[in-house]
Amino acid sequence: MSNLLNVSSSPHVRAKDDTSRIMLYVIIALMPTTIFGIFNFGLRALLLVAVCIITCVLSEFLFEKAVGKKNTINDLSAVVTGLLLALNLPHTLPVWQAVLGSVFAIVVVKMLFGGLGQNFMNPALGGRVFLLISFAATMTNFEFDGVSSATPLAVLKGGDAVNTLDMLIGRCGGTIGETSALCILIGAIILILLGVIDLTIPGVYIVTFAIFIILFGGHGFDATFLVAHLCGGGLMLGAFFMATDYVTSPITPMGKVIFGICLGVLTGLFRIFGNSAEGVSYAIIFSNLLVPLIEKVTVPRAFGVAKVKKSKEVKSNE
Repeated sequence: MSNLLNVSSSPHVRAKDDTSRIMLYVIIALMPTTIFGIFNFGLRALLLVAVCIITCVLSEFLFEKAVGKKNTINDLSAVVTGLLLALNLPHTLPVWQAVLGSVFAIVVVKMLFGGLGQNFMNPALGGRVFLLISFAATMTNFEFDGVSSATPLAVLKGGDAVNTLDMLIGRCGGTIGETSALCILIGAIILILLGVIDLTIPGVYIVTFAIFIILFGGHGFDATFLVAHLCGGGLMLGAFFMATDYVTSPITPMGKVIFGICLGVLTGLFRIFGNSAEGVSYAIIFSNLLVPLIEKVTVPRAFGVAKVKKSKEVKSNE
């Protein structure tokens, strides 16, 4: 009998895709955005992308070497972290700050909590927020065509009009990877077709955010205003590439819906009522922290298990 059966613990359903293959799919899906960012901002953007990727890989390798852990750089997760971090940086950022943010993302956010699968927030966003808090001036210094200017959302928040077509294509200032909503959507379609992500989290996120903007944005159903908010501030990049992170997002069906609603509401609050014109990074990180609670209240009941109502105490004289 032992020759016929392989006894093992659950799970028994397995997929062919391993971590490295999934990460490779993500890298491929990010290529349209990355290539456009380099085309849009020049070799300086390419330099930051290379620096962030190399620093993230080296940080993971050296940390694991120092603590005697098995090397995991072959799973490509550090490459994805470095690429996502670079796409969330302005191309004018000093190289040493990009290095510092990459080390923080890998060592502090990821490796100190146990490595891939144990981190409590998205490492790339953790690195970006660390840099935003530490170096606000350089992290908000945006240039386009050699001229320093505010991002389209900052312009919109100031009450001026923006060109939504330029925001869709990417002919505007911003971080390396956030400017072209069209390129991000192409990458998102690649992820969906490859089966890496589904539309639940990004779909609920975008719809909830759109409803929030219509209700509280002060413009009612203004298509131009709404499209500008959807295309700007890294919303699309965050919705499809960071909010869907397997480690820091819920796995239960209802949990994904609640997670998406939290993302949409928080992003709307930060953008409309906060001082920042962006808000996506903070919304995703705060929602990451809520994931354990969301999964606790949305975990499906095991098959065959039912709630037993407490019976009323029987009086002793009966």
